[in-house]
Amino acid sequence: MAEKTENKNKSFVLRIDTETMNAIEKWAGDEFRSVNGQILFLLDQALKKNGRSPKNNQEQDGINPGSVLGNQVCQVDIDM
Repeated sequence: MAEKTENKNKSFVLRIDTETMNAIEKWAGDEFRSVNGQILFLLDQALKKNGRSPKNNQEQDGINPGSVLGNQVCQVDIDM
């Protein structure tokens, strides 16, 4: 008998208006992500931007958040 693996993701129902969903679907397709992946990406970005990310707190690590792609961090410095 196969052992059950513990799923760390929590499932829930999200009610979202049609226009917003269409925009997220298009954006996800443009970036070669699933809709679920795009929503997770946006939530992760919002948490990091507001200093509330539960994983890899970049301020504590001394990393200047520039652009984050998946689990890769890209630092962007612009000189003016």
